[in-house]
Formats: sequence, structure tokens, C-alpha cells
Amino acid sequence: MTAVKNADASRSSGQADCEISAPQPLSPSMEDNLARVRRIFSNDGTLRVRFIENNHGTPLRCCLIYVEGMIDRALLQNGITKPVMAYPFKEEDCGNPAELIEKLRTEIIALSDITVTTGLDEVVGGIVGGNTLLLLDGYAGALSISTQGLETRAIEEPTTEKAVRGPREGFTESLFVNLTLIRRKVQNPDLKFVFRDIGSRTKTQTCICYMEGLASPEILAELQGRLDRVEIDHVLDTGYLAELIRDEPYSPFEMLGSTERPDAVVGKIMEGRIALLIEGSPFALTLPYVFVENFQAAEDYYINYYFASFNRFLRVMGAFMSISIPAAYVALVTYSQEMVPTLLLLSIATARLSVPFPTVVEALIMLTIFEILREAGARIPTSIGQAVSIVGALVLGQAAVDARIVSAPMVIVVGLTGITTLLNPRLTGPMIIVRLILLFAAFFLGIYGYFFGLLGLVIHLMSLRSFGVPYMLGVGSIRPQDIKDTAIRAPWWDMYLRPAVIGARNMKRKLPGKRAGGS
Repeated sequence: MTAVKNADASRSSGQADCEISAPQPLSPSMEDNLARVRRIFSNDGTLRVRFIENNHGTPLRCCLIYVEGMIDRALLQNGITKPVMAYPFKEEDCGNPAELIEKLRTEIIALSDITVTTGLDEVVGGIVGGNTLLLLDGYAGALSISTQGLETRAIEEPTTEKAVRGPREGFTESLFVNLTLIRRKVQNPDLKFVFRDIGSRTKTQTCICYMEGLASPEILAELQGRLDRVEIDHVLDTGYLAELIRDEPYSPFEMLGSTERPDAVVGKIMEGRIALLIEGSPFALTLPYVFVENFQAAEDYYINYYFASFNRFLRVMGAFMSISIPAAYVALVTYSQEMVPTLLLLSIATARLSVPFPTVVEALIMLTIFEILREAGARIPTSIGQAVSIVGALVLGQAAVDARIVSAPMVIVVGLTGITTLLNPRLTGPMIIVRLILLFAAFFLGIYGYFFGLLGLVIHLMSLRSFGVPYMLGVGSIRPQDIKDTAIRAPWWDMYLRPAVIGARNMKRKLPGKRAGGS
């Protein structure tokens, strides 16, 4: 019996899907149209139908259809219901339904965003999108009235990208609020927003944002083509799209940038990049994305360029140390003791006398414990997450050394590895994978394995592309303009060119070397 019910439910669901997907015109009968809408929204307790009758003049009968919780009741009451019920219709007004619907749209309903729809799929799309549909008896169509009243989160500073200096506002889950934050910073008609729906069931609204005259038409066309080829029934975050449209799907490195900061998005757009935002996600994607962006922070452009360059140097060194320290330690202690100073080697050997595990097993144990603590600190409530991470690391590290499970030098190695990992949050995932690969390479081949692993990493990075742009753009170049915003941050008056390839349509930011201050 259950199987029969499931089959009937599946058939009814399939019939509803077919009814929505197949273009079907509305009927002149309001009851017929209402019955079709109710059939599509069967078992949906949020659908509301409000009948309106006007008897001040010639009798008029219509109805409003909306979804509870997605509309603003004040707009519905004051902008639609009251004007329609209070207007004194005349007999000549109601003689022609087409003229009457136009009169309702232009003279009576006191709201600005009103469109006429004649298809069932448009009606259903408007209802689930938060619009109110007005059906008029005798007219084979409907008015789709914008009455959205969704609750949104207030604009706050993003927790993942805090800065000491710079704007404090971050994106929210509302797409149009996010676009407004971008528009406020770029008040230029060349800023373009292109909308499309993605997800066969969720119909998630997506927006491509770019500067006309700066963004590459080839990259824009490629992005639109990839979005057109996306086949998925739901999209809840930009992470879905990042995985579906990225280049090099099996590489651990991110091929698209991600940020919660409107100022960061505007900075990328003004370099010729393209931003991708979706409804329901506070994260925006930026593309093309190159390797050096992993070491850049929005705050770098708001502070003195000497200090910003020093911070970037620390991030680059931190990434290198994070992937190299465990592998180099295992290689030196296991195979190349002659390369370690004698006193240091004696100290390490003394600390490892009672440890029963090989060095590589020590490293794996401690690295695993550190990642467990990091993940626990990120998942538990903020008020206690930091305390648990710190106390857990201290207690477990000291207990492991006292129990002779690991040696004290290994605790130092893993602690330094973990701290340097935190310098580059965007590279946390790739660094974990690369660190393990280098660790095993060093364990099997010693220092040679470590260098072979580094060579393979460089080859892999050099082979990557992000929407046709080399992933290592600017790395290794000797041209001054190519390195002025990579591992260092040159002063603004000296960065008069946009990044090569990305901003090739309009390379000049300003006249070379022109400053407003004195000499």
C-alpha cells in the first residue's frame, strides 16, 4: 500500500513538474486558473488566496495569490487591497478586461513594480519568488506585483576577513543588498549586472557583476557558457558553482576567489575581473583567480605599503614553512643526520630515546591531533571554541610528551607548522594535502624526496589555468609592473597598470608615476 502511495505521489509530482515546465496560457476563467495554481501547490500550507470584491460602482471580482512569509503585509494591504476595494469602477471600465487590467496596473495599484503575465509558469515563478499575483475574472492573464518582504540579516563586519583598518561592512544573504553595497562604491553606468536562474528546482537567482570596458569579453562569454551548462537541481551557496565551473577540478588549489567583503569585490572588478553572486549566500566569487591572491588581504591596500609588503612576505614564508617543516624534519632526522648540528642532533636523539614510534608516525599523530583541534574550534560555539583549542593543544601536547608517545621536538615542529598555516586561511586545505605528500616523500626518499615533491608542486602550479589565465601569473617575472602587487605591495602612485592579461582591455589605471603630494 505504501509503495502505491509513493508511486501516486511520484506521478503527481511529475505531472506538476510537467505542468510548470510546459508553456501553458492562462484561462479567462479565474476559477480555472486558481484551481490549476492550487493543484500545483497542493499540500503546501503557505499558499494564501484572498478574494476581493468591489461594490462601490460596477461589481468587480478578483483574487490575490501569495506565499505566506515571503510578502510584506503592509505593501499588500495599503498598495493593493485598499486601492482596489475603494476605487469606484464604472460600467465602461469593466466592459473590456484587457483595458481593466491596464487600469489596475497604471492607475489603481499604488506599487511600482508590476508586470502582466499570461503563462502558468510565469505565474508560479512569481508566486514562489515572493510576488503577489492578481487574477481578474474574465482576463486570460494576471498581474505580478512585487511585494517581497523577506527578513534579512543586518550588514555586519565579516567574521572570516576582519581588518584593523578599512570598511567594516560585509555581504549578507540578500542578493540585492549585496549588489547595493557594490553599487554604492562604484557609481558608474559601466558597472553591469547580468541575472540568471540556476537550479532546475530551486531557481536560485545569480548575478554576474563586471565593469564594461575592463572585463575581458572572452572570459565573460566563457563564464556564461559554463553557467549555461550547469545541470543541478539546487544551488545553496557559491561553493556549489565554484566546484561546477572551475578549471582543473582535481587540483586541491582554488581556481576562483571567494570573499565576504564588498570592497574586495570592487577592487577585483576594477582590475578587470568578474564577480559572481547568488541569492542566499554572503560569499562572492571572483575570477580569474591567480596564485598570488592567496597572500593578499584587503587591509594591505589601506595601510602603509612598507608594512603591507612585510605582512605579505610573512604570509609567503608561512605557507612555505607550513608545508616544509614536518617533511624537512623527518628527512633530516631519519636520513641526513650529518646535516644537523651536533648539539642539536644530540638533543633530538635524547628526547626520542623512549619514544616507540618512528619519526614519521610521530608527525602523523601530532598533525592529526592538531587538525582535530582546529576543526573542533571552528565547529563549537565561538565563546568556547578558542579556549578549547588552546587548552586542548597544551594539555594533549604536554601529556603526549610525558607519556613518551611523541618527543618534545616534534611538538615544537607541529606547533610551528600549525601557526604558520593560520597565516593563510585561503590555503589551509591545499597546504594540508601538500604537507602530507611532502611528508611521505621525505620519509621514503629523504631530502631528495622532499625536493622532488617541491619540484612536482611547482610543475603542477605552473600547469594550472583559471578561465584561460595562467595561475602563476606574475610569479617569476622580472618586469617591475608584474611584481608590484604580488609578494610585495608597491605604493599606489607606482601601480599605474592593471594586471597583465586580466586587465588587458584597459591596462592603465592612471598616468605613470603621477602623485598628488609633494616631491
